[in-house]
This record gives sequence, structure tokens and C-alpha cells, in this order.
Amino acid sequence: MDKSTFTGILIALAGIGAGLVIEGGKLVQVLQPTAALIVFGGTLGAVMVQFPLKVVGLAFRHLKDIFWGAEPEPDALVKNLLRYAYTARKEGLLSLDSELGKIQDPFLKESLMLAIDGASAEDLRRMMELQIDYRGEKMDRIPKVFEAAAGYSPTMGILGAVLGLIQVMQHLQDINEVGRGIATAFVATIYGVGAANLLFLPWAGKLKIRMRERQVIREMTLEAVLAIMDGVNPRALEMQLGSYLPAPIRTGTGGAGAPTVVKSR
Repeated sequence: MDKSTFTGILIALAGIGAGLVIEGGKLVQVLQPTAALIVFGGTLGAVMVQFPLKVVGLAFRHLKDIFWGAEPEPDALVKNLLRYAYTARKEGLLSLDSELGKIQDPFLKESLMLAIDGASAEDLRRMMELQIDYRGEKMDRIPKVFEAAAGYSPTMGILGAVLGLIQVMQHLQDINEVGRGIATAFVATIYGVGAANLLFLPWAGKLKIRMRERQVIREMTLEAVLAIMDGVNPRALEMQLGSYLPAPIRTGTGGAGAPTVVKSR
């Protein structure tokens, strides 16, 4: 669970709700199912017009990365990469073939497999960079879905308010109904603006951060595999990869020992 996401939404809603109550309003005044239907239904429809259904579905599936997505753990990956470097330096690159079955990360597994199979460093770099670029371009569409929703929802809120005012105009003879109707009509505007700024835009921003983190991990993995192919000293590789970590890792290697084994994610 991403505590930052849940806490942020709760704080925002609590602040808005408290402000409404302090001003003498009631929470029930902003609970309007009709307004919500207009705003969220209209926004979803507009987004589906702009993006292919497959992209929209992929965006909704990636909502779990916002609320429950675990942050990448580069320290565990670096320890494994250093272990592979020690093994390859001591026993040769082919000795890593037995490790392939234990690797869960598809990118790392494919990179090592190509290296073991004898691909040149230039070919391996080209193939894996193409994969990084293709995946990056594909994933870039996902935050754009929520950015588009943030653009449409305030307009849908205004549309809902206008529809509400049309109904109000039909009851001008009753001043009490007019006042109540106008207040209800503007709830749609609250939903539209609130959804854009409390949900859609923050979701898009967090997804961009998550995706960039994963791209950096893949770039780090590729550089490490290329270094292992070139026979780079594991100590030098450790210093190179240390820049990807929030704090220096402790391998406990001493002299010629291997780093602590951590299963690849």
C-alpha cells in the first residue's frame, strides 16, 4: 500500500470537508449522484474517444501502481549483479547459465541470456536499448490518459452545472426551489475541478515517477551486464552501480568473497 497516496487523498478530502462545515455547509449538500454521473461518465466517454480502448484499459490496470505499487528495490538487484560479476570473473561467463532459471526479472534474464549465448556487446546494447525505448514509448501513453481526463472533467462539471440551471429555469415561480437548484447545479463543477486536481493530475504525476524509476533500473541492469561481459572488476562495478542506490550497499565481501545473495525481483 502506498501510504503517500492514501494519506494525501484523505488530507485533501478532510481539508475540503472541514472548510465546508466551518462555512456553515453540510457534507450532504455535495453528495449528488446525478452530478457525479455527468462528470465521471462524460469524462470517461471523452477519454475513450481520444485513446484506443486498449490504452484506456491499460491505464486503469496501472491504477494499482498508484495505490499499491511497491517502489523498485535497486539495492537487491545490485547485490545480485555484483554476485554475477564475481562468478563470471572467477568461473567464466558461461557459469551464469545456471542462474537464469532463478531470475524473475525478464529484462535481466534476457540480457544475461544474450550475453551467455555469445552476442556481441554492441548487438546486446542495441537490442536491449530498443526494448527500453519501445517499452518507454508504450508506457508514456498511460499518464496521458489521466492528463486528458484532468482536462475534460472540469468542462464536464460546467456542462453538469448548465444542465442543472436549465432545470432551475423551469421553476422560477418558486424562489426556494430556485436557490436550492442553483446550489445543486454547481456541485457538478466541484466534482469536475476536484477530480482533475485531486485525482487525475496527481495520478498521472505519480505514474510518471514510477515509470521513470523502472526505466532507470533497466538502464542500470543493461550497463551492469555489459560490464560483466567486458570483465570489469567487480569492485569497480560496485562503485559504478552505487550511484543508483539511496545509500551505499554493504556486500560483506572482504577480499575475494561474493556479495550477499538476494533473489532477483
